Amino acid sequence: MIEIRNLTRLYGRTAVVDDVSLTVDSGQLLVLVGTSGSGKTTLLRMINRLVEPSAGRVLIDGVDTATLPAHLLRRRIGYAIQGHGLFPHRTVAQNIATVPRLLGWPRAQIDARVDELLHLFQLDPAVFRDRMPHQLSGGQAQRVGVARALAAKPDLLLMDEPFGALDPLIRAKAQADLKEIQRRLGTTLILVTHDMAEAVALGDRIAVMDKGRLLQDDTPATILTDPATPFVRDLIGTSDRALRLLSLTPVAALATPGEAPGPAIAPDASGRDALAECLWSGRAALPVEGGGIVTLDTLRAQASQR
Repeated sequence: MIEIRNLTRLYGRTAVVDDVSLTVDSGQLLVLVGTSGSGKTTLLRMINRLVEPSAGRVLIDGVDTATLPAHLLRRRIGYAIQGHGLFPHRTVAQNIATVPRLLGWPRAQIDARVDELLHLFQLDPAVFRDRMPHQLSGGQAQRVGVARALAAKPDLLLMDEPFGALDPLIRAKAQADLKEIQRRLGTTLILVTHDMAEAVALGDRIAVMDKGRLLQDDTPATILTDPATPFVRDLIGTSDRALRLLSLTPVAALATPGEAPGPAIAPDASGRDALAECLWSGRAALPVEGGGIVTLDTLRAQASQR
């Protein structure tokens, strides 16, 4: 569990982070979202003490991080940034092995962990181990950057705009891969973004910041349907709020008994996926794999929730 208690960072008389408190449960994925200058990156960097707080405390599993040597604290916390930040003169394997090597892991254990992570990120070790960063695509480099952050099996992973440099198609795949891997490993993850759509797609919870202050900390569904302030409402936008709400609901939760013609949709597909298929195929209902149907009327009702 991560506890942030009354955290503040001053630069001169300006509070870049202003008395922020929140808790992140073990295994949760929290997204910090806000416009440029909102304080979200500074808040993230105070967790691993790349920026020292002016006031307040950060506790990880009840331990005040201020009581730990900063370099030892950072070795326990994975950290991934926009543009991957790989060492250009080191191979993929050497990049991933950076923290385990600092921690003194045996060579055989390091090699096994590198191969395990490459397989996890669908990068064949025989092909990618000895490649240099300049030989990777943007998506491949980003996956290696996240693999490096996870190499020492941290309980906490911090990510600062990790997908900002990727094109939209690669970005969507990288987001889906990250969420699946985070669920599989059970890693607690705090991610910074300025993109509300990304926050909704990834977060178990979303914390919205503006001018250094925390405005709202809640589930994506609550943020979408009950924004706490006009700023949060404006950040969400209104043009595709219904589609974002549909993206949070799996088809299985919307299915009802019945039969319908045509190809079936997977029960773990989102309501947004089902709506797109209904509109594309001109069908008023879709069969669901394993039984039942999801109807266009049900999807519209779900999207119109307030």
